[in-house]
Amino acid sequence: MPTFVEMDRTVTLAEQLSDDGGPVVLVNTFVVPPAEAERLLAAWTADAEIMRRQPGFVSTQLHRGIAGSGVFLNYAVWDSVAAFRAAFANPEFRARLSDYPAGATVSPHLFRKVAVPGLCAA
Repeated sequence: MPTFVEMDRTVTLAEQLSDDGGPVVLVNTFVVPPAEAERLLAAWTADAEIMRRQPGFVSTQLHRGIAGSGVFLNYAVWDSVAAFRAAFANPEFRARLSDYPAGATVSPHLFRKVAVPGLCAA
């Protein structure tokens, strides 16, 4: 099972899961030794297959650091915190966490778009 590390030490994922607002983006980083990259990819793929069947799932995209890096970044869009919360608690998903490499660290965090005039639409 991977080790969970809070991305923001002042606002935990558990606190974020109590939000009742609308659309959110999950950003999740995974760090593994580069030799474990294929195992991480297999575990993430199985998780993504479960998540995409969940109500409120919109899309996901996985990225890997370049030059042989063992850092991965997942970006997933959800209709609401409630939808993500239900999917995150899904027993099928929870049971798959042990498929990740033992030394993996994961840092999930929820975000919402920020409007910046002339640069970013909300």
